[in-house]
Amino acid sequence: MRTRFAAPVMTQSRRQASPQTPCAAIRAISRAQTCLLFSSAVMRLLTLPLLLTLPLSAEPVLWYSSPAQEWVAALPVGNGRLGGMVFGGIESERIQLNEDTVWAGAPQERDIPGAYRHLPEIREMLFAGKYVEAERKIEETIMGPRIFPKGYQTLGDIRLDSASPDELTGYRRELDLESGIARTVWTQGGVRFSREVFSSATHDVLVVHFEGDRPGSVTTRVRLDRPVGATTKSSGDELILAGRAGHDGEQLGVRFEARLKVLHERGEVQPDGDALQIREADSATLILAAATDYRSKDQRNEPAQLLATAAAAGYAQLREAHVSDHSAIFNRVSIDLGGTEKRGLPIDERLRSVQAGGHDPDLLATYFQFGRYLLMGSSRPGTMPANLQGIWNDKIAPPWNSDYHININVQMNYWPADVTNLSEMQEPLWDFLNNLRVRGRKTARDHYDARGFVAHHTTDAWWWTSPIGRAQYGMWPAGAAWTTRHLWEAFLFSQDEAFLRETAFPVMKEAAEFFLDWLVEDPRTGELVSGPSTSPENVFLTAEGERARITMGPAMDQQIVWDLFTNVLAAAGRLGVADEFTAEVRDKLGRLAGPQIGSDGRLMEWREEFAEANPGHRHISHAFGLHPGEQFTLRRTPALAGAIRKSIEHRLANGGGHTGWSRAWLINLWARLEDAERAYENLHALLAKSTLTNLFDTHPPFQIDGNFGGTAAIAEMLLQSHGGELHLLPALPAAWSSGEVQGLKARGGFEVSMAWSDGRLKEASILSRSGNECRVRVAGSADVRSIETAAGKSYALADVSPTASK
Repeated sequence: MRTRFAAPVMTQSRRQASPQTPCAAIRAISRAQTCLLFSSAVMRLLTLPLLLTLPLSAEPVLWYSSPAQEWVAALPVGNGRLGGMVFGGIESERIQLNEDTVWAGAPQERDIPGAYRHLPEIREMLFAGKYVEAERKIEETIMGPRIFPKGYQTLGDIRLDSASPDELTGYRRELDLESGIARTVWTQGGVRFSREVFSSATHDVLVVHFEGDRPGSVTTRVRLDRPVGATTKSSGDELILAGRAGHDGEQLGVRFEARLKVLHERGEVQPDGDALQIREADSATLILAAATDYRSKDQRNEPAQLLATAAAAGYAQLREAHVSDHSAIFNRVSIDLGGTEKRGLPIDERLRSVQAGGHDPDLLATYFQFGRYLLMGSSRPGTMPANLQGIWNDKIAPPWNSDYHININVQMNYWPADVTNLSEMQEPLWDFLNNLRVRGRKTARDHYDARGFVAHHTTDAWWWTSPIGRAQYGMWPAGAAWTTRHLWEAFLFSQDEAFLRETAFPVMKEAAEFFLDWLVEDPRTGELVSGPSTSPENVFLTAEGERARITMGPAMDQQIVWDLFTNVLAAAGRLGVADEFTAEVRDKLGRLAGPQIGSDGRLMEWREEFAEANPGHRHISHAFGLHPGEQFTLRRTPALAGAIRKSIEHRLANGGGHTGWSRAWLINLWARLEDAERAYENLHALLAKSTLTNLFDTHPPFQIDGNFGGTAAIAEMLLQSHGGELHLLPALPAAWSSGEVQGLKARGGFEVSMAWSDGRLKEASILSRSGNECRVRVAGSADVRSIETAAGKSYALADVSPTASK
């Protein structure tokens, strides 16, 4: 029987969906609404009720048959600010904790006033081919020292110690992505025990609930601890963990306090030194609140106030409010990629099967939803943006400080936000950009004698923007400019002109102002180029065989500037802005040096045709214009798209894609090239080679950007909306021959649901949020059809033939 589709109901920014029916969001379109029917020969208007039912047989759940033995096997919970990693232990349970502002370090100054005086000499050296000498001069005069000590740190751990002499049976630990609850169940001594953990955004607390099905069966000792820099004390039915972040005994960082309160049914709770002892309770609920002095100086009173409010609500109300909030957001999108026969197996077993060469489309659907879950858990309005590990970090000195790298990583974190219907989760990114503007203006002025604002390859919780460390990674002034693309994308998806005017355009304008002053004329061609700069973290070989990193006009810089200027002009046009600034942007965009294709047919990464020191380098920077940008497209610039294809093939042939996030970027690029099988091949490799037991991405080590990039890539394979048109199933692999997806968002203010069978689109529904014209392309067809839409109405496409063309 053929399923008909209509877009699900949304109330303001959230779809209201019952937690009990996560994938059966149903909507009947009124007879007053018109629906477009799309067939192999004709389009005709219909007036009829339409129903959407996505009959997925199970909720997305990660489950395991044994406790986690290491941190990267534990299961994450988070509310954007407060995170936990749940191990599922029995005799000894550990719930590792994070609060998003627990940072070591403090604001530090790295700008070098007057550094710009050295730029003319450096540029002259680079234009003359003196790359090594110029790089040395940059490190002597432009680069500031690295910032240390700093880093995002663990808050600590909840520890539960329970005597358990009896044999254990029926063990299961799971993470229910739809409800946002981590659950551990087991039977011991004839008692069925259950422990649930969730991090509530509605009450801003982390909750642990422990119960057994026999009265008086809950007895456990509760502790709060931290590796260093904190002390714990007990007070009545509460534990208080207080300390200060720091490195190597240096307590230079935020002050923090976490408070844990125990609620219990029957039994008793008593202080036991720096712990609490729960004895013979029917159930126990632990509520944890935490704060630092990063946002305010009230890190002591805030947790107490949060605890009082949460305790007054009680466990049932806390749980109900959390599930209602979480599931309403999560259920905006559902997905079925087929291949559900392994759904009853533990995730680690399924992952091992994929690693051995097996295929599991349903696991990829779960991976997609897990990425959405992680974004909800690590980035909510009012929180810090998701860092290199989201918010989940168990270390005092994590890799790369678990900071904000803005030469791909932070940007990739937010690739899935709009398309997977989590747009408000990127609001912390807008705060991030506004925070960077403050210090970025100073860096632009003092360091480079330029207007606007600038940021380089990385930053931290104090938003420094200076070039630091080595030139190979630090001499790259395009971090802020790249990130402003997300503002423009947010407008394209939402069509919210107030957002464009008040939030996006001012930031985009300042980023453009910097590059208006930064660009210089290449004396060899008369074109404008950016530099000195690096192609992020990559190394080339000079004609003399020396290793070098810095040039004028590297491809990624040129593409980012093209993208920024093009977006600024489009935004100005939408807002009716035409002034000296836009005239200057238009002039310099027209003079900007463009892309080059090398003698081997590859897109050139640098202005000169250098040999690469590492041909399989993890960054694919010169492909920016294909994805996430749209300077190059398969149909508008086929020669350049073909050159990027050759560049990607060369990277992969030399070992590229060996980090999780790099592989994720490659999948998105293959999807933009509409090469379904290469996209799927690399998606399979992402799961097989770069995914940990709990589905976290690994660089290695754990780095969350690959999760987000992989989620965005799956969406990109199913729906694309750049270039002024919606493209349905543009890169559908044979392994997903039949399936359904509901609730993906598209540029232009649309929401799309689809079903396909035997590799062919059967039906789709397009909900128009803004009443724009909708241009639609279906995979396999040369035909692009135009639909005039009205805001709030849905349009059905049915019986679609991929062979139809005009």
